[in-house]
Amino acid sequence: MNSGPTVNGGPATVLSFGERLERVFAESGQLCVGIDPHSWLLDDWNLPDTAAGAESFGRTVVAAAAGRVGIVKPQVAFYERFGSAGFVALERVLADARQAGLLVIGDAKRGDVGTSALAYAQAWLSSGSPLEVDALTLAAYMGVGSLDSSLTLAAANGKGVFLLAATSNPEAADIQRAIVADGPYAGSSVARAILDDVADRNARAASARLTTGLGSVGVVLGATLDLSSFGIDLQAAPTEFRTPVLAPGFGHQGGHIMDLTAIYGGYAGGVIVSESRSVLSAGPHRIEEAIERRVAEVGAVRG
Repeated sequence: MNSGPTVNGGPATVLSFGERLERVFAESGQLCVGIDPHSWLLDDWNLPDTAAGAESFGRTVVAAAAGRVGIVKPQVAFYERFGSAGFVALERVLADARQAGLLVIGDAKRGDVGTSALAYAQAWLSSGSPLEVDALTLAAYMGVGSLDSSLTLAAANGKGVFLLAATSNPEAADIQRAIVADGPYAGSSVARAILDDVADRNARAASARLTTGLGSVGVVLGATLDLSSFGIDLQAAPTEFRTPVLAPGFGHQGGHIMDLTAIYGGYAGGVIVSESRSVLSAGPHRIEEAIERRVAEVGAVRG
C-alpha cells in the first residue's frame, strides 16, 4: 500500500492509483478478496465475536491473500461495530496489508459535503494515517461535486475512490434509475450520470497527466444487475482512458465469473472482481486454497 514515488530523470512523482491498479492487474490479476468478519463467519472460524476476533480474522485473510492476489477490501462496518477497539483492530489489519504490499480498498461508503467530506478523506486517504488505504468507496447522494475535496486529496496522494453508481440492493433501484432533470447529464439515470461524471473526470485527469490507461476515480457496479435497466451500456469503452469498476456480487451473491465480459463489455479489463463470502466461508485452514482456485478461474476468463 505504497503510493510509490518514482524518479524518471527528474523530480520524484507519485504514481496515480489507476497506474498502480494496472500494475496489480498485470502482476496478480483482477481478483479482490473481501475482509468481512460477519458474526456468523467469526463463529465458523471459531473466533469470538469481538474486536480481537475480527482482528485475528482480518490478519489471517491478509496473510492468505499475500502473494496470491494483489487487492483486499476490508468492510469497515464489521470493525466499526466494536467502537474504538474495532478501529484499533482494523488499523492492525491495514498495517499487515501495507507490509504485504497489497492494494487496499476501504469499503466505508462515506459521503458528506465541504470540510466534513474532506475530513473523511483525510482519515482514509492521507499518507501516514493509521487508517490509510489505497482507495475508498464513497456515496455521492449529495452530488458528485460534493466530493470534490475528497477527489482532490486522493489525486494528490496517489489514491483512488469508487463512487456508488448501480448497487445490487433492491431498495436502491428507485433512486439510481431515476432520471436527472437538469445539468450536463440531464435525461440520464442517476447511475448513468455518476458513471459519465466519473468518466469525464478521468478524461480530464488523463489529459492533464498526458497518460492513458485506467483512471483513478472508479464506480461501483453490481455484478448481479441488469445494467441496461439503469440506462448503462458498457459494451464500448473509451480508448484513451478507462474508468475502473469495483464489482461486488460475484460468487456467493450469484454473479458468475464466466459472465464478466457479457456484463461489463469494454470495461471488463478494468473490473475489480470482488469476492468475500465465497472465499471466506472456506475457513482459516482452506482459505489459501479457495483464493488460489478463484484466481485461476478469473485468470482463465480474462486469458
